[in-house]
Amino acid sequence: MKQLKITGFFSLIALLLLTSCNETKKTSEPWVNLFDGKTLNGWHIKGGKATYEVKDNAIIGTSTLNTPNTFLCSNEMYGDFILELEYKVDPKLNSGIQIRSNSIPSYKNGRVHGYQIEIDPSERAWSCGIYDESRRGWLYPLADNPAAQKAFKQNDWNKYRIEAIGDTIKTWINGVPASYLIDDKTASGFIGLQVHGIGNNEEKNGTQVMWKNVKIITNEVEKYSTTTTITPINTKNNLTTEEAKNGWKLLWDGKTTKGWRGAKLETFPEKGWKIENGVLTVLASGGEESNAGGDIVTTEAYGDFELKVDFKITEGANSGIKYYVDTELNKGTGSAIGLEFQILDDAKHPDAKLGNHEGSRTIASLYDLIQADPKKPVNPIGTWNTARIVSKNNHVEHWLNDTKVLEYERKSDDYRKLVKESKYAKWPNFGEAEKGPILLQDHGDLVSFRNIKIRPINNDKN
Repeated sequence: MKQLKITGFFSLIALLLLTSCNETKKTSEPWVNLFDGKTLNGWHIKGGKATYEVKDNAIIGTSTLNTPNTFLCSNEMYGDFILELEYKVDPKLNSGIQIRSNSIPSYKNGRVHGYQIEIDPSERAWSCGIYDESRRGWLYPLADNPAAQKAFKQNDWNKYRIEAIGDTIKTWINGVPASYLIDDKTASGFIGLQVHGIGNNEEKNGTQVMWKNVKIITNEVEKYSTTTTITPINTKNNLTTEEAKNGWKLLWDGKTTKGWRGAKLETFPEKGWKIENGVLTVLASGGEESNAGGDIVTTEAYGDFELKVDFKITEGANSGIKYYVDTELNKGTGSAIGLEFQILDDAKHPDAKLGNHEGSRTIASLYDLIQADPKKPVNPIGTWNTARIVSKNNHVEHWLNDTKVLEYERKSDDYRKLVKESKYAKWPNFGEAEKGPILLQDHGDLVSFRNIKIRPINNDKN
């Protein structure tokens, strides 16, 4: 009897210790509720006119006819975090959870854009995949993850765990690993609960999606992160699913000099350029134009095209992206000749105040010809910006960070007048070639490039 009492005593102590440890572990996670279960305090609506209300400790979003996507957005902005929530969705309605999302006037008149953790009750079953709302489309579809597809519970509550830490986003649906994305397009933004637009579909009118137990960790997030077993998708120097489907090609593979040569050489420069950790960098050499390694150009020429390039500049730096380049025009010193998307530190480089046309040497401008919109969105020195150039049927557009900043008609009378008034007047038919290589400029300053992609466009004149 005595032995039984002693054994029972130690069993009780062990149970109490185990309970205490579990409770300590549970309470040590610094969860903060984003939804109080009673009101929509801390949230606001953007986009369409779908409605949101609170009932039975849940946020209920109700679809509305003839209105675009609607988002209930957090007032706070979040960078690194771990988010957990539960939702239940009508099988006829699509939805999603926005993270690191933004709404700014310069981007599609304030349209919500950013990463979306999909809610997809359709037969496709891509719930918990990662979609880039109003930007790049699918980044991590679930076609190759049947376990996650099967984890979704129709007409029932589902639980998501979302970890956004640095350039990595990982997701789980009902405890099953779903997505693992490496991408650093956007570092921070609001969290949003989406009611998808339904157009004029009467059958979907009034369908609902509900959320509850919305909570977040923002302190020491790496301490509470979870390992995952699925294969990551890395978008850096790789094509996304949508890009591959729409005919994009990599202009640089992120590792080698394949597809590039010196603008005045048969091979890639032996000095002045560096490839490291998926970044192509022109090294500083005193700020002189093409005085070290020199400009580099693609080995292939392009006619009509759409080009995207991420670039990062240092303080006071100058560089450029040129197109319709004619490497035979200038065999002497200086840069090769072509139309130029200017890359510049407008605040610190004197070129910003020079040129025959006011402001035409500032960042994203058509160098020495047309000034980019002064309201252009420029990311800070030392962070990545994205240049986009579209040229079709002689209509050319410059975009900076997803915002169109100028457009013009190549070969038009207005264009030719600008050329005559510029430093390019001495070059006959400047910028009017049918095809030409793409060029990255060596202007003697430290500037980096990555994610260099092009989509040739069929010149159909339609």
